[in-house]
Amino acid sequence: MTGVLVTAALIVGALLTVLVAPHLLARQAWLRATPGEALFLWQAVSLAGVLFALLAAPVGALVLPTDRPWLLSAAIVVSGLMVVRLLVSGHLIGTDLRRLRAQHRRMVDVTGERIHRPDANVEGVTVLARGNPTAYCLPGRHDRIVLSQAAVERLTPEQLGAVLAHEQAHLDQRHDLLLELFTVLHEAVPRPVRAEEALREAHLLAEMLADRAAASRVGALPLAHALVAMSGAGSTHEPEPAGATLAGGAQVGVRLRAFASDPAHPVWRVAVVGAGLLALAVPWLVLLPAALV
Repeated sequence: MTGVLVTAALIVGALLTVLVAPHLLARQAWLRATPGEALFLWQAVSLAGVLFALLAAPVGALVLPTDRPWLLSAAIVVSGLMVVRLLVSGHLIGTDLRRLRAQHRRMVDVTGERIHRPDANVEGVTVLARGNPTAYCLPGRHDRIVLSQAAVERLTPEQLGAVLAHEQAHLDQRHDLLLELFTVLHEAVPRPVRAEEALREAHLLAEMLADRAAASRVGALPLAHALVAMSGAGSTHEPEPAGATLAGGAQVGVRLRAFASDPAHPVWRVAVVGAGLLALAVPWLVLLPAALV
């Protein structure tokens, strides 16, 4: 009976973390008050879903009484196929992102004008003569922050400094790798059950995290003014899902409201981190009854 319950718990856990949790978390707007901790929670729930899914079949074959030993081999094959799907998804997405970044980097190097910024931890800032007011970063071995001339002309020096600080935060905190992980897990899930709002929320939280870093460096007011100035002019996005652009259209209002809200109480921050740690621990806790038998 214990084996049946453990297997059932693993299957239910996989269904909840893959099908229910992403939609539920995406509706919890209060998590945006702690974007760093919220991203950790998202990561923890996503990885817990992977663990539940990988463990369910082999554990079920091991603990359920059966006279068919081939079931264990079949279960291991099923879990192995899941791992292969994750690895293939990660390889394809990572390769595609790096190819697009390299192409884009070559394009901006040819068409843009490089200016040196001693206060920026990048090789330089590239200004493109054409295009709408826009700002974004190209992470990788040779980091780039890219601005359009229209953005330089539209923004005051203080606002421009806030834009650069925002993009520098994306590079320093390696948000590209974080969002790449979410994209890999998202693409590994069958299309009919993917939670598109979950991926959008992860991107929004990364933007808010960069906003926090920029505001702490140059002040919230210049950054808020820069968001307003650029959001009404359209923006040119990087040709990749992990791109980080300052002005996100409909996201701007949410990000501006975050400036006006009070900082999250430390208790809430600890609670969100605790929830993430619990999510990571649950798959292993479910296995304990079977291990003790």
